[in-house]
Amino acid sequence: MASGTPVLWRDPGDISSRDLFAGPGGEAMKPDLSRLTFIKEETGGYSKKYRVRDGQGRVWVAKLSKEAQSETAANRILWAIGYQTEIPQLVPSVTIDGKGTFENVKFEARPENIKRLDLWKWSDNPFVGTKEFQGLKVLMVLLENWDIKDDNNKVLLVRNEQTGRSELQYIISDLGATFGKTGGVLSRTRNKPEDYAEAKFINEVKGNRIDFRFSGKRQGLFDDITIGQARWLGDLLAQLTEQQIQDAFRAANYTPQQVKMLSDALKARITELETLPQR
Repeated sequence: MASGTPVLWRDPGDISSRDLFAGPGGEAMKPDLSRLTFIKEETGGYSKKYRVRDGQGRVWVAKLSKEAQSETAANRILWAIGYQTEIPQLVPSVTIDGKGTFENVKFEARPENIKRLDLWKWSDNPFVGTKEFQGLKVLMVLLENWDIKDDNNKVLLVRNEQTGRSELQYIISDLGATFGKTGGVLSRTRNKPEDYAEAKFINEVKGNRIDFRFSGKRQGLFDDITIGQARWLGDLLAQLTEQQIQDAFRAANYTPQQVKMLSDALKARITELETLPQR
C-alpha cells in the first residue's frame, strides 16, 4: 500500500457548526447537472451504479437504488463527528444522457487528487482497540448497518493541503444498508424509516460491556465495546443540534414525516448512549 499517515477520525472541532445539509465538500462539491455524460457502468454491490461526467467535467459515481437516501444521511452523521467519509450528494431527479431519468440518485465524487486504494479489514487495521475504532463500531449498530463486510471499506490516498503530507484515509465506502433493521437474510431491511424507529438499540449492560441488539453480519465484532467507549461516541453525537440531525435526512430527500421519524429515533439512541451508567 502507498505510504502516508493512517487517519480514521479527526477532531471535528465545533460539531454544532457543521452544515449537515451541504455535507462533506460543502456547496462547492455539488454536481453540475446542466449535462451528465455517461462514462461506464460500475460493477459490484447491491445497487446499479453509473460513472458519469458533469457539466464542469468532474467525475461522479451515480448510485440508483433505495440505498441512495439512507447512505447519504448515514454518511453525513459520520462526517459530522469527525470520521473520514466519501463526498455524496443526493439529487431528487436527474437525467443522464443515454440512460434516462431517475429519482433519488446519490452522486459520489471521484476527485482527481484522491487515489482509491485497497480495502481495509475490520479485524486487521491500524486502529483496532482505539476508542475511535470502537466508536465507529457503535455507530454501525446505531445506524442499523447490518452489512458489515470488508468489501464495503476503502483506503483513500489524499494529500493534506494544510500539512503537505499524504494521508491514508480509512473510510466505509458503502453505508447503504442503514436506517432499516438488522435481522436474518429475509427479515433485514434498508432505508425503511418505520423499521428503524421500531428497532431496539441496546439490550442491556453486562458489567463494563454493552449487549447491543444487533443481528447483522459479523455480530462478534461488537462484543468488546465498553461503556466508556460508547459514551465517548455518545458525547460527540450529543453535540449535534436537532436542526443538524433533521438536515442530514432532509439532504437525503426524505419526506417531512420521515425526517421527524428518523430524527426522533436517532436522538433516542443518542440519549441511550449518554445515559449509560458510569463505571
